[in-house]
Amino acid sequence: MAKFALFVILNAKPGQEAAVETFLRDSLPVVQDEPGTVAWFGLRLGPSTFGIFDAFPDEAARQAHLSGRVASALMERASDLFATAPQIEKLDVLAAKLP
Repeated sequence: MAKFALFVILNAKPGQEAAVETFLRDSLPVVQDEPGTVAWFGLRLGPSTFGIFDAFPDEAARQAHLSGRVASALMERASDLFATAPQIEKLDVLAAKLP
């Protein structure tokens, strides 16, 4: 069951919207290899605002994800892709329906 989550807001630099979208789409296969990530969504919230929502069964899985390949690539490319630093919020899941 998902008990912990992350919600990340990403504000693309002007002209980098397509690159952010590609980054999110390309991240899916990497996240699929993370056994502790039970749900992951790459989102477009507006014309230049994107997000990531992911969920985990425990804090260890959340921390493993934060130390994983997608998080590392996100931070490496942040200055090129984003107008502001990614805003990472740690959440507690109160209720969930997953397949």
